[in-house]
Amino acid sequence: MSEKKTGFEEVESILRDIGSRIEQLIEMGKTATGEAKDDIEKKIKDLKDKKTTLEGEFMKGKEKVEKLYKEEMEPNFQESKVHFKEGFKQLLEGIKTLLGQK
Repeated sequence: MSEKKTGFEEVESILRDIGSRIEQLIEMGKTATGEAKDDIEKKIKDLKDKKTTLEGEFMKGKEKVEKLYKEEMEPNFQESKVHFKEGFKQLLEGIKTLLGQK
């Protein structure tokens, strides 16, 4: 059974794929000559710059989400967990009372 990727893992996978495709272009550009080689090298540089920018923005977004989770969501989950356990205990007590087992 395949594992489902999280959004972050999927974006990281895409960024790795972009990097490998840039490397393929570099290899193809090595065989080019003249004006085509200059164009290819310029496009490769632009792609590398954009990839670096994307990676930076991705890391900033990932850090924000992780900070938000740790500061806001995790405490709420912990509080909800306590309430859930207490509600479950009350439900079990109600079932025991209905069945006459106290």
